[in-house]
Amino acid sequence: MKQATRMADIRPFYVMEILARAQQLQAQGCDVIHMEVGEPDFPTPPIVLEAAANALRGAGLGYTPAAGLPELRRAIVAHYQVRYGLDIDHRRIFVTPGASGALQMVLTLLVEPGAGVALADPGYPCYPNLTRCLGGIPRWLAVDETSDFNLCAAVLATAWDSTMTGLIAASPANPTGSIMKPDVLRELIDFAVAKGAFVVSDEIYQGLEYDGLARSALAYSRDVFVINSFSKYFGMTGWRLGWAVVPEPAIDGAERLAQNLFISAPTLSQRAALAAFEPENMRELERRRQVFAARREVLCAGLSRLGFAIRARPQGAFYVYADAGGLTTDTQAFAMNLLELAGVAVTPGRDFGIHHPERFLRFCYTAPVERIEEALARLERFIRERA
Repeated sequence: MKQATRMADIRPFYVMEILARAQQLQAQGCDVIHMEVGEPDFPTPPIVLEAAANALRGAGLGYTPAAGLPELRRAIVAHYQVRYGLDIDHRRIFVTPGASGALQMVLTLLVEPGAGVALADPGYPCYPNLTRCLGGIPRWLAVDETSDFNLCAAVLATAWDSTMTGLIAASPANPTGSIMKPDVLRELIDFAVAKGAFVVSDEIYQGLEYDGLARSALAYSRDVFVINSFSKYFGMTGWRLGWAVVPEPAIDGAERLAQNLFISAPTLSQRAALAAFEPENMRELERRRQVFAARREVLCAGLSRLGFAIRARPQGAFYVYADAGGLTTDTQAFAMNLLELAGVAVTPGRDFGIHHPERFLRFCYTAPVERIEEALARLERFIRERA
C-alpha cells in the first residue's frame, strides 16, 4: 500500500519514545518520575464528574449541532466577559474535539498549498506538522531570551517575504511557559493585519499564569482566530474538548468544516463542561493554580542550582525550558540516560524546533512537590556520576 507523499514530512512526537520506555521500565517495577508529558496530574474536578454522571442518567447524548451545544457556547462567551471584559457573539464560538480539533479546523480554513506560516522556534510540534499536512510551509523563526522566547513584530519583519500568509503564536507558550507582553501581542497583530495575514493565537494554557494575566488576542482584533481548551487549566484532558473563536466572516466556513471534519464534539464531554465555569469549580481551579505556582518555584530553583540555565523565567503553563548546554551537547542522549539510570523522564529539545535543540530540555511540573524534589535529587546524583 502506498501512503500519501505528505507523510514523509510528518514528524513524530519524540517525547513518545521517552514515554514508551518509561512505561516499559514501570512495568518492570522501576519507579519513574514523569516530567515529560504536558498533562495536569490533578483529576477531573468533582463538579464536572457530577455533571457528567447526571448527563449519563438523563437523555440527550446524541449529536449536538456541529458548532457545539448552544448553552456551552454561551457559557464560553460569559467566561470571556468575566475574565477578559470581552463581548463576543456566541456564533463565533466553535466547540471542538480538543484544541487539536480546533487547530485542525482553523488551519484547514486558512492554509493554502505552498503558503508560508510563521512559527516560533522553539514551539509546539503540531503546528508545523498540521501546516505540512495542508501543503503549507512551516517557517521556523528563532526566538530566545531577548524576546522571552516569543514571536514579535521585529522578528517577523526580518523574515517576512511574499510567500508568508500568516502566523501561529502562543501565550502562555509550550515549551517555554512564556507569556506575551500586551504591547508585544498588539504589535504582532498589527504587523500581520498590515500584511493582510492571518493570526492564530493558541491560548490553551491561559488561566495557568503566575506573574500576571495573559491577554487574549481577541482584545486587539476581531479578525484573529483563537484556540482554547478544557484540557489544561480546566483539567479535562481525556474528555477531548476545546474551542475556537473565529472572526464573523469565517463563521460559515468553520461551520462547513466542523460538519465534515468531526460532525460534533463528544456530547457527554460538552454537558460535563457546562459545570466547569461554576463558581465552585473556579475556586478549585484557583487552588490548583497556586499549587502549580509553588511547584514552579521549587523546580526553577533546583535546576538553577544544578547548573541548568533558565534563559527566560516561565510565567505560565507548567513547563520549564532549561538550557543544559553547560552539562551536555546532546540532550536527546542525556534524556534517555537520565531515564534509564535515574528513573526521571523529561523531554529533549528536538521535539520543539531546530534552533539549538541539543541544548535544551523541557521539564513539566505536573507532579507533587515531593516528587519534584526527588527528581532533583536523582538528577543531582546523575550529573555528579557523569562528571
